[in-house]
Amino acid sequence: MSNGLDRYAELSRFLRTRRERMTPREAGLRESGRRRTPGLRRGEVALLADVGLDWYTYLEQGRPINVSAEVLDRIAEALRLNESERRHLYYLARKQLPLTESKLPAEATPALQRFLDSQGLSPSNAMDARMNIIAWNAAYCALNGDLAAMSDRERNLVWMTFTSPRFRYIKGDQWEPHARRVAANFHAGYARHADDPWWSEQYEALCQASSEFREFWDSHEVVDAIDAPKTLRCPNLGNLNFDLVTFQYAADSNLTVSIHVPRPDGTADKMRQLLSEYHSLG
Repeated sequence: MSNGLDRYAELSRFLRTRRERMTPREAGLRESGRRRTPGLRRGEVALLADVGLDWYTYLEQGRPINVSAEVLDRIAEALRLNESERRHLYYLARKQLPLTESKLPAEATPALQRFLDSQGLSPSNAMDARMNIIAWNAAYCALNGDLAAMSDRERNLVWMTFTSPRFRYIKGDQWEPHARRVAANFHAGYARHADDPWWSEQYEALCQASSEFREFWDSHEVVDAIDAPKTLRCPNLGNLNFDLVTFQYAADSNLTVSIHVPRPDGTADKMRQLLSEYHSLG
């Protein structure tokens, strides 16, 4: 088992993939001659960021060199990084802001559980920084199965996404974009918590369990937010359409609350029937 994420090696791969995805035209440069490799050359990135070629080469090779915040900002601008990618670059270069996440396991308070239960026909859950689902309501179980009967690992959103046939069926055509967002979110979280062995253990278990997780991980996408309209499939009721509302729980900044609000197209009636069937089985 590995000792955790190698920040410098990860930084090397991240910079290379971001450099290779940009064309000279996108960077505002004139294209000159035939290129043996895709994207920008290292020298072009160095020019755009106003840093020395040797220095940038050392950085992309993953050598342990010191980088100022100003230089990181220039590199981020040169590579047209979005805000999530820029923060990821900072984390990997060891320039992150002090982390506020607690290492103690997050717990759902009775008040939070009552709030989730009060959502009725809206499948709802609370998730910690590791994407463990720590609280849920009956509507969420009606769609995804009895979470109380699952193991801790099975209640992790990343694990559920890549290993649960039921979850994959429910997602339907939206499974792959969802899975890519989840893998990217996990990737960003791992970079922020590289010294926490839980992340490396979870990463290795996921790699063994799913070749698709390995593929999406290697794409080096970085996304902090997982927020999109949802169309879920139900075997006997057809498509269910929701708007996803997510927010950080004020009483515990490590928790994210997600509520799937049924759209006014008959989805609420279908959820009422699904909930009735779920309660009759219990």
